[in-house]
Amino acid sequence: MVASSRSVERAVHLVRLLATAGQHGAALTDLASSAALSHATVHRLLQRLIAERLALQLESKRYALGPLAFELGIAAAAQFDVWQFARSLIRSFADEVGDTVYLVVRSANEAVCIERADGPSPLRVLTLEAGSRRPLGLGAGGLAILAAMPRDEREEAIRSVTPAILSQSRLTSTGLYDAIDRYHRDGYALVRNRVTLGTSAVGVHINDAFGSPVAAISVAAVDSRMGAKRVLALARQLQAASKQIQNTLRDYPVSIR
Repeated sequence: MVASSRSVERAVHLVRLLATAGQHGAALTDLASSAALSHATVHRLLQRLIAERLALQLESKRYALGPLAFELGIAAAAQFDVWQFARSLIRSFADEVGDTVYLVVRSANEAVCIERADGPSPLRVLTLEAGSRRPLGLGAGGLAILAAMPRDEREEAIRSVTPAILSQSRLTSTGLYDAIDRYHRDGYALVRNRVTLGTSAVGVHINDAFGSPVAAISVAAVDSRMGAKRVLALARQLQAASKQIQNTLRDYPVSIR
């Protein structure tokens, strides 16, 4: 029973990694490294997922999510997509500000991108795809969620995500705490050149009906479009958008985290 449970956990973890990899997929070596498993174990699990149509192997020999993942997503949408208004709002918001706008939701200690809207600016920042996952604290949206969490819960999350953040970004442990302090002071998260050189992002968290941070909205652009005055203006716009979205979530009497 223990071995069977461990296999399920490993398979689910691989599905999450495939979701993060997006349409271009991930190499077997990268999946094994991220999952901290042997190549043989990952290959065996992938073959099982392929047989169940939860994964597929691309012509490039990389692995991606399979068609069953899409079908399950459609089936679950009616029950879990409480973000319909938010999706519509960020599309209009992207047209207004001209840059790329992201909507991410919290999933345990990760931020999952559920919508990306590209503004008309020819200089776009496309660092995330819908379905991509990042540890809380890495991007502007995930940092906003992390900073807004209750202290004890936040500390537990930080212990969990710090290794991934240190390996995937130019952020130190001290820098993460400094960024959280700035969020509490300023009311928005600002990330500059942390994940992708030459890009900046501003993010604000979104609370559910119980006041828990469950999502975030952020804007990303090239550094040349993110001067101090514009960052402040975007932060104010994001805060207003967050309040609009929060008002729609009041109709859901249970936590949506």
